[in-house]
Amino acid sequence: MSIQYQACLIGCGRMGATIDDEVNDTLPFSHAAGYTAVDNVDLVAVSDSVADKVETIQKRYNVPAGYTNYREMLEKEQPDIVSIATRPGSHAEITIFAAENGVKGIYCEKSLCCSMAEADAMVEACTNHNVKFNYGTNRRYQAIYWKMRELIETGKIGELQCIICHCGVSAAQWMHTHTSDMMMYLAGDPEIEFVQGHITANNSDWTGNRLNIDPGIPMGYVQFKNGVLGYQLAAGGYEFEASGSKGKLRMLANGSGLQYQIGHEQPRLIEGIPDQRGTVTCIQNLIQAIETNSQTLGNIELAHRSQEMIMGFIESHRREGKRVTFPLKDRNMYVGREDW
Repeated sequence: MSIQYQACLIGCGRMGATIDDEVNDTLPFSHAAGYTAVDNVDLVAVSDSVADKVETIQKRYNVPAGYTNYREMLEKEQPDIVSIATRPGSHAEITIFAAENGVKGIYCEKSLCCSMAEADAMVEACTNHNVKFNYGTNRRYQAIYWKMRELIETGKIGELQCIICHCGVSAAQWMHTHTSDMMMYLAGDPEIEFVQGHITANNSDWTGNRLNIDPGIPMGYVQFKNGVLGYQLAAGGYEFEASGSKGKLRMLANGSGLQYQIGHEQPRLIEGIPDQRGTVTCIQNLIQAIETNSQTLGNIELAHRSQEMIMGFIESHRREGKRVTFPLKDRNMYVGREDW
């Protein structure tokens, strides 16, 4: 007989509870909707600093309890799993508190946090308390991206040489959390040797060691320790390309199809890939890791690594495009808008 897990949601905004109204082709998408779709999880409480949001989401998802103080909620409800869907500025504080107060699993929305000092503390808290962690980079939990990585690892395109991300300028701590995670995933999740990057920020956007905007990234270059190169480009389309010694794979239009080309042959689509609901798979994987004491697909170490990639691009720009080796020396550089 399976265990029935209790979950709590912190943050009743877009990613926490309402994005399903926008993204009709990948439902369920929000954290709250994801829990309602997993049979052995009950969403027992939600919290938000805005009381009206709490009441609205309680009614929408038939949640028994609502709070405006997440600490009170976690201490009273003692959930197995907590979802963190607040703005990034509070992610580290909430993760550490949850880990220190009996939570078994954390599903944290991106971006991970606002400094590497915060990221380091999150890793330490989850590791010390054996808390399983999944990061809200949903492509990592979808079958079409699993297929792309499988084909790379089985030599479909020969020896992997580089991953090219056609993801636009966008914003570092918003969309490019997905970009950095997927570049890393397709490269085999290796450690990073160094990065170089360029961002859309002016000197006036800095206050001391804090960048007060979420900058765009027109260009990012990564040297992974396994020899694979990574390129993040201003080109749009939200597509990922894996180039190897024999051919290439191309993820089309934000996961709408997977194309491969060997040598000078015509590109062909790979058929028969099942539709995968990333939010549900993420939750199920988190439960599996709790039950088997195993690593999750989007664990805290990987989230930490992809966050450091983003911080490295920003630091490289601040140093006029110079190469930045890892680990980053400046752990206290803070990147986040004032309303975070």
